[in-house]
Amino acid sequence: MALTKRELKLSERFQRMNVVETALHQKGMRYVAGLDEAGRGPLAGPVYAAAVILDPEQPILGLNDSKKLSPKVRDALASEIKEKSLAWAIARIDAATIDRLNILEATREAMSLALSKLDPPADFLLVDALRLEGFPEERQEAVVKGDATCNCIAAASILAKTARDQELIEMDERYPGYGFAQHKGYGTKAHYEALDQLGPCPIHRQSFLGSWYERRNLHDK
Repeated sequence: MALTKRELKLSERFQRMNVVETALHQKGMRYVAGLDEAGRGPLAGPVYAAAVILDPEQPILGLNDSKKLSPKVRDALASEIKEKSLAWAIARIDAATIDRLNILEATREAMSLALSKLDPPADFLLVDALRLEGFPEERQEAVVKGDATCNCIAAASILAKTARDQELIEMDERYPGYGFAQHKGYGTKAHYEALDQLGPCPIHRQSFLGSWYERRNLHDK
């Protein structure tokens, strides 16, 4: 059966984004894991990371940077990734730990936790713009904009974002008034207005609220 134009386009993109993984498979790296995060920039909530080893025999069409996909498409792809991948794992680091470590180290910690959960373990890592300590240097590569150029990183991006978004939707019910279900903790105008009215809640990152505290203090003088 001939592919539709949409299917052909998705297939072509999958092949473009599979070049690095294919080359590693040809070198004998059977379990190539992609790693990515979600939530480095928000004022509130955890940072999530995911690790995914895709099955070369079961291509997943439509993989892309999670930010470029609609919530409906992300959710559908997340289910397909979990069903078809050789291995996948998700980890989170909470706001208090982000404040203690700093966001970069918290992101690396989340990635390392996700990586440690993979079964089978990874032979090689493709990481979105980062390198991880504790894994051999020669068996990992930091890929700039990897979520838009490597299928396994895109898959990790999707799992991390869908998991984090779901938690922020749940936090919206626990801490009403902030709009977490809408902005997912990012610094939108509505979020800052909620902070002005309610102040921070337990899932806000104190280390990210410096500009808000400064503005509030100037206003109170």
